[in-house]
Amino acid sequence: MASVVQRVDSAQRAFGSLFDHVRGDMAKVEELLRAQLRSADPYVDQLVKHGFRLGGKRLRPALLLLAASAVGTIGPAHITLAVVMEMIHTATLIHDDILDEAALRRHLDTVNARWGNKSGVLLGDFLFSHAFYLAATTDSAYACRAIGRSTNIVCEGEMRQINSRGRLELTESEYFEIIDGKTAELCACCSRLGAHFAGATVEQEDAMDRYGRNLGMAFQIVDDLLDLEGDESVTGKSLGTDLEQLKPTLPLIRLLATLPAADRAELQQQLSSGQGNRRAILEPWLKRSDALAYARNTALRYAQAAQRDLPSFAAGPARDVLHRLTEYVIRRDV
Repeated sequence: MASVVQRVDSAQRAFGSLFDHVRGDMAKVEELLRAQLRSADPYVDQLVKHGFRLGGKRLRPALLLLAASAVGTIGPAHITLAVVMEMIHTATLIHDDILDEAALRRHLDTVNARWGNKSGVLLGDFLFSHAFYLAATTDSAYACRAIGRSTNIVCEGEMRQINSRGRLELTESEYFEIIDGKTAELCACCSRLGAHFAGATVEQEDAMDRYGRNLGMAFQIVDDLLDLEGDESVTGKSLGTDLEQLKPTLPLIRLLATLPAADRAELQQQLSSGQGNRRAILEPWLKRSDALAYARNTALRYAQAAQRDLPSFAAGPARDVLHRLTEYVIRRDV
């Protein structure tokens, strides 16, 4: 048990150290989050504070602040928008946990596991609506349009993913479109907002958008790998949920595409039968294939694509951290 705790602590410290350059501004984000996520009603207050704890790594607010710092100066609008994006991200996590029937996130009970699906849906709605109210306080039509557009894309991606359940014939291109509309879209929006409100040129905004999008693609592919081979006591969240819900992810898509027809039919039958632990069923098949390595290499290519846009920004601490972030995303185990 001690070794697991040590691994978790080490991973969290390594991730947290990436953001030393924006540590003071991240503290302002945390302060504003605490101020916003409260209610006079004891039950609602308990729910929203639990949602605050589920947010976890704060990747998206840090990404927004780092993008701003890579371009120019971090200002009050950046702090507000970083909080907005964290609220939206947390709302999507809470709704995801309901859809996946997940019981654990960040080593804590999910909202649906502790309080039920109805409270989880309403908490997610509360966070979405409060995020849009907070975005409007910046008096920026640009911010509201960008965030609204990205949120619509994320919701569409969620609906497309639900439709993909059980579709074991899903192609790689369809899978990439789904994750581009989910994880990658929010990361791209954070990067673009950070750059825009720091006075970026159109070219720099576009470069930062591409950086965030490619980083998000790499992040999601690694997340899909962890769902298959991660340690639940380390990741702190329910694993195997994608497979149990029969949501095809890149390792499974690659495995099925490379199997002979008879083997593919056998595996599809085993997975579709609903008998046994699907993660355990898949394990021996994965050991005989290149599917896991293929997915890791694909994530690496997206991370390298993100790195290629960084020369658009002046050399300095923020750009260095953005480069290190692409490396962390590939190596992470939480």
